[in-house]
Amino acid sequence: MGIELTASQALGLWHKVALRLIREDGRDLTLRQMAILLHIYLVPPPHTVRGLAATLGVTKPVITRALDTMGAMGLVDRVRDDIDRRNVIIKRTVGGALYLEKIGDLIIAEGRSLKP
Repeated sequence: MGIELTASQALGLWHKVALRLIREDGRDLTLRQMAILLHIYLVPPPHTVRGLAATLGVTKPVITRALDTMGAMGLVDRVRDDIDRRNVIIKRTVGGALYLEKIGDLIIAEGRSLKP
C-alpha cells in the first residue's frame, strides 16, 4: 500500500523532516553522508570503503572523509577485515541505529500531518 504525494508535498515533507532534525538533533549530515549511512543500515553487510565508493561512484578518500565525520558522531565504526587486512569493514553502531530510527519516526509523524 503506497501513498500518493505530489512533488510539492514530497519536498515539503523532506523540508519539515530536515528542519526538525536540525532543531532537535544538531547533527548536520551532508546528503552524501546520509546516503552512505542509509546504505550501511538498509543494505545487508558487509560494507567496505571500496564497495561504498563503487556504489556511490566516488573515490575511496571521499568515503573515508564521510566515515571520519560519521564515526566522530558515533553513527558508524570501522574495523580491519581479519581475512584481508587491506579491507576496512564498516560496522553499524547502536547510536547510528537510534539516529536513523529517529529519522524514520520523524518522517512518519510529518507524513501523517500532510493534508490529503
